[in-house]
Order: sequence, then C-alpha cells, then structure tokens
Amino acid sequence: MVGLMVANLETVASGLVFPEAPRWHEGRLWVSDIPAQEIVAVGPDGVVERMHEVPGRPGGSGWLSDGSLVVVSANDTTLVRFDPAGRRSVYADLNGIVPARLNDLIVDAHDSVWVGNLGFEFAPGSRVRPTQLVRVDPDGAAAPVGEEVWFPNGMAITPDGASLLVAESFAQRISAFPLQPSGELGPRRTWAAFGSAPVPCDPVEFMAAAVMLPDGMCLDAEGAVWVADAGGCRVLRVAEGGEVLREVKVSTGDRGVFACMLGGPDGDTLYICSSLPMHRHAEAEVSRNGSLLSLRAPAPRAGLP
Repeated sequence: MVGLMVANLETVASGLVFPEAPRWHEGRLWVSDIPAQEIVAVGPDGVVERMHEVPGRPGGSGWLSDGSLVVVSANDTTLVRFDPAGRRSVYADLNGIVPARLNDLIVDAHDSVWVGNLGFEFAPGSRVRPTQLVRVDPDGAAAPVGEEVWFPNGMAITPDGASLLVAESFAQRISAFPLQPSGELGPRRTWAAFGSAPVPCDPVEFMAAAVMLPDGMCLDAEGAVWVADAGGCRVLRVAEGGEVLREVKVSTGDRGVFACMLGGPDGDTLYICSSLPMHRHAEAEVSRNGSLLSLRAPAPRAGLP
C-alpha cells in the first residue's frame, strides 16, 4: 500500500528562483538556480553561497575525478568546466550533435559524462519528438548513444555501476540501460512505468493529460528511486517494477516540484526543489519564492549522483 507522507517538511533555504539538479557534495547541497544563472551551495544550516555563474543557464552538473565541476550551459548547448580553483572553460561543445537545448547530466566513475537534451523546442505548433543521450568521453569526444528517449530528464547510476537509469518525462517512465565496458548503452528495459507509451503529440496537451512526469531523481540503499513529479507537485519513492512505496505531496500552492536528492550527514535527508514552473520564470525572478525543502527518508543515498 502506498504511504502518503504529508510529513514534516522543513524549509532548508528560500529566496531562490528555480532550483534544479541538486547534488550532495562535500557536506553541502549544490543546486543549479537556472534563471538566476548560477550554481549555489547550501549548507545544513541553510546558508546559501553563490559558487559559479553560468550565463547560458545551468542544468545538470557533476564532478570529475580531478575535482572539476562540469555543468550544462543549456542555451549555449555546451558543457562548461570549473576547475578546483574556479577557473572556467568549455568542456564540450555539443552544437550540431543534439537537436535541442541541453538538460540534465551525470558523471560516471570513469569520468564519462552522460548528457540529456529536450529533443524539441517548446513553441507554437511544436511536437514531442524522441532524442538520444550524448556521451562525452574524458578526452572531450562526444557522440549520441543508445536508443531513442523521450525528454530525458533526471539520471542515476546504480551502486555497482552496471546500469544507467533515465527519467523519460514524456514517456511517463524510468528506463534502465546497461552500461557496457565499451562505453555503449545496452538495450533498454522499463524500470518503472507510470502512464501510456510515448507518441508524437502536442507537448502542452500531453502535460495536461499525463499521469506522471518523472523529473529529477536519486537512488537509495534499498534499491528504490526517489523521483519528482513535475506535473503533480509531489515526490514518489518507487521500487523497480513501478510499485509506489511512498508519496510525499508538497502543498506549495501554484508551485511545482522538479527534483530531489538524498544527502545530509547520514545520507538520509531528502531534499526537494520547489518553485514556480519554468514558463513563469519572469514572475519567479521577481518573487524569488523558490525553495529547498527536506524530510527524513527511510534509507540513505546510494549510487550516483
């Protein structure tokens, strides 16, 4: 039976615009505040520190083994690198490789960077179309990989490094791909399905009818996934196969929930990113009512990111 948690949500930090792509790193939660064009780090005490500016609008991020931070610069269709001293450089230019703006990314244990893109641009008359992930190797070489995916969003890698999980928002599913020694992705299996199979359609109509829009996600030590529902103002804890173990409804009025991450000293604090939706970014930049919420989770973080 699904456990509905209206739980003791605490506000960790406020005054953000649109916090996304949270990552727990060296004792703090790092977040991309997209319209504010910056990466911020939030300590357990709620103190927000501006770490890096990303004028092309930051998305997913991850750390290489040398301590460098790689971040999506969505509007530039590039990955930018900040070395441990904070110096910025272009890590990979994906113009001409992807069909639309970049979104999330994850860095694996071998310093390969897996990058998603929207697959299409939201515009009058646009249609939802599938796309592919891109793998960027440590030498900077980049190429599309794997099967078609529909609006790839949050990603996670299992603790054994054997599988890449991808939240396909416009397929209403989480897919799992074997990570092969060659660096390729094996055939997809459906890890969890929430709604109907993907078809080309009007994106606004799809979002209005969707059962679940899986967005940012993370794995826990019991093999479950915590995933944000971008259309339902909630986060779900889901077992492989699709059983919903917990539902946390976040009562934030007209604000949505777009990503989550386990962290904290013991790895069992679930952080939730809440804000006005992206299409209201102009209003959000004025109100700055984006926030980070938290609650105690039943199991600690596992795998990547």
